[in-house]
Amino acid sequence: MGRALRLSALLALPALLGGCNLVVLSPSGEVARRQSDLVMISTALMLIIIVPVMALTIFFAWRYRAANKEAAYEPEWSHSTGLELVIWAAPLIIIICLGALTWAATHLLDPFRPLARGAVERTVAEAERPLEVNVVALDWKWLFILPEYGIATVNDLAAPVGREIRFRISASSVMNSFYIPALAGQIYAMPGMETKLHAVIDQPGDYRGLSANYSGAGFSGMRFRFRGLSAEDFQGWVSEVRGSAQALDRPGYLALERPSENVPARHFSRVDADLFDAIVNMCVEPGKMCMHDMMSIDAQGGLGVAGIGNVQRLAYDRGAGRGRALFPERTVVSSICTLPGPSAERPWREPVNPAPLAGAGLLRPLSSRLLPLAASRPPAIPES
Repeated sequence: MGRALRLSALLALPALLGGCNLVVLSPSGEVARRQSDLVMISTALMLIIIVPVMALTIFFAWRYRAANKEAAYEPEWSHSTGLELVIWAAPLIIIICLGALTWAATHLLDPFRPLARGAVERTVAEAERPLEVNVVALDWKWLFILPEYGIATVNDLAAPVGREIRFRISASSVMNSFYIPALAGQIYAMPGMETKLHAVIDQPGDYRGLSANYSGAGFSGMRFRFRGLSAEDFQGWVSEVRGSAQALDRPGYLALERPSENVPARHFSRVDADLFDAIVNMCVEPGKMCMHDMMSIDAQGGLGVAGIGNVQRLAYDRGAGRGRALFPERTVVSSICTLPGPSAERPWREPVNPAPLAGAGLLRPLSSRLLPLAASRPPAIPES
């Protein structure tokens, strides 16, 4: 009875697996389809070696078992040129093929590479602009901003079929991974950084998006809906979002940014045009200096000695205090005075004072003070 039950379960396994949705191997986006082909071809190439090895293992175990007295017995055998050639040549050829295939696919399917430049065979019309989607991974939800239409959504996204999509991806606190299996491969979202992904959906449908990198308690509910729509249906979806009474400004984003789990879809009819750039530069909060301004100051030599006390603690991880026990607290410039805009009375370019900079009440460097003295001294007379 037990044997019959195990046999029935084994026979039922293919039927159960037949109900699985293997979206990774049967995607609806061109980029994901190419990635699926890469997986299948690589697997087939490796099976060329694996299958014969497994079959020969069983054959040798059966052929040269102790009970088989007819098998050839050669205790002095030590070398075979033909066997060595097969053992080394076959894997080498497979490795060369895999390396060439992977190298080509890695460059052609680069997520930063626009589709119009040959990432896939499909040619994107030059007159058709890509649909730009700004993606922000929050705790624990996804924020999508469509700057072309001036709208934003939470855990809900749509795109027209056949139109290239250009994702700009970032995060608010910890690292996440943006992933729509039917569209393209996953790509990481990190705070203070921007990654890109180019893709296109070829078939209309309702697809699933998720986070593929564990990011805390609400990770399991960090999923969203992605729809591939016709051009007319996509315009209808945009009109639906614009019909919302909510707008997303910077104070609204700071409230949305707070951790929450299993968040339903939300729509915003208007969005701050500079919100995504402020998120990437970590300066959504009022009065906080943006990273690009700070990097510009550093590139020009910093604020000097006068700005030593003009700093505050860098806290991008929402007060988690990670690493405090091992590393000192990192600080950022707190504020800086900016020049007024150009006008007739105050042009951008003012006369430059050729005198060397002395700092805030500091003496000139010792080397610059000694050089004039050295120049004024008479030349030394060599000793006879």
